[in-house]
Amino acid sequence: MPKAPALVDVTPSRPADRAWLDEAVRRIHADANRSADTHLVQVPVPGLPDIDLYLKDESTHPTGSLKHRLARSLFLYALCNGELREGTTVIEASSGSTAVSEAYFARMLGLPFIAVMARSTSVEKIALIEREGGRCHLVDDAGEVYEVARQLEDELGGHYLDQFTYAERATDWRGNNNIAESIFEQMGRERHPVPRWVVVGAGTGGTSATIGRFVRYRGLASQVCVVDPEHSAFLPAFAEDPEGVANACGSRIEGIGRPRVEPSFIPAVVDRMMLVPDPASVAAMRFLADRTGLRAGASTGTNLVGALRLACEMKARGESGSIVSLLCDGADRYAGTYRSDAWVTECGWDLTGHTATLAHAWDEGIWADA
Repeated sequence: MPKAPALVDVTPSRPADRAWLDEAVRRIHADANRSADTHLVQVPVPGLPDIDLYLKDESTHPTGSLKHRLARSLFLYALCNGELREGTTVIEASSGSTAVSEAYFARMLGLPFIAVMARSTSVEKIALIEREGGRCHLVDDAGEVYEVARQLEDELGGHYLDQFTYAERATDWRGNNNIAESIFEQMGRERHPVPRWVVVGAGTGGTSATIGRFVRYRGLASQVCVVDPEHSAFLPAFAEDPEGVANACGSRIEGIGRPRVEPSFIPAVVDRMMLVPDPASVAAMRFLADRTGLRAGASTGTNLVGALRLACEMKARGESGSIVSLLCDGADRYAGTYRSDAWVTECGWDLTGHTATLAHAWDEGIWADA
């Protein structure tokens, strides 16, 4: 008879410290348990009495933006995959807000954190990252952030969280208190509980992927509209325009739009995309503050443009219903850019026409492009 193979007992050269891991996961869950869910704010629009507009205010997270949810998911994903250990340097490529939130969680776990970002990132966001104990590694070209993050991972023996790849898989899109489940639970007692549209921007693509999958999984009639800023690769990819993708160079609207199609962007779960000019996004964030007192960043302005346009289309067809979008972060992060008249003038933007379009939609329920 052939001799039975000997049993082999292999011990990893770097065994995971389960005590440290368990404590790290506990701390992150405790943070989530302390943080009540974000508010869903109804925004009355005088010219659209039969269409209810809501903004989910993600600026109320402990780190002030929608990206707090993503950062929490990315850390849990990396921890439970055994990729983060005590002392690991955490690295991310970011346009700012994700890095703020990740720096918060890294400090919570006692881990060094480095954010690789374009030099054009607002000084307010850089200050927030540094306040959380993170370090910023600035590059001249936004397209360089991925490779530089990989290089730092290799040089330091760290871990690159890579939000642009893992955003769509680190979040449980079926539920588990993700943003989609939260929106639909909060809408449950409203006049039109199932929104006709959910309007979001795409930075990683993770939010649109989560919501698009969730509505299909639950059999909901809602559709997902992704609003995209100028020079982003997402809309050309959705339109199957390879030349447009090749010519993309990123976005001046921080947090959304990318110079390449990110792995987490799932076009098949998006029902419609809409291009929003950059000056319109800035005009809309200012318009929102003037009309409602809600002070948000320019990506929220992008969302508002898309939501109002869709609402006007619904009114023109004689439809009623609801539209939900996101208030992604607060305006204070952009004092030197989108809130600055001098900065807007330097960009060569005239906001007047876009503001008039928004006012006409708001007051009369009629969309007329600037």
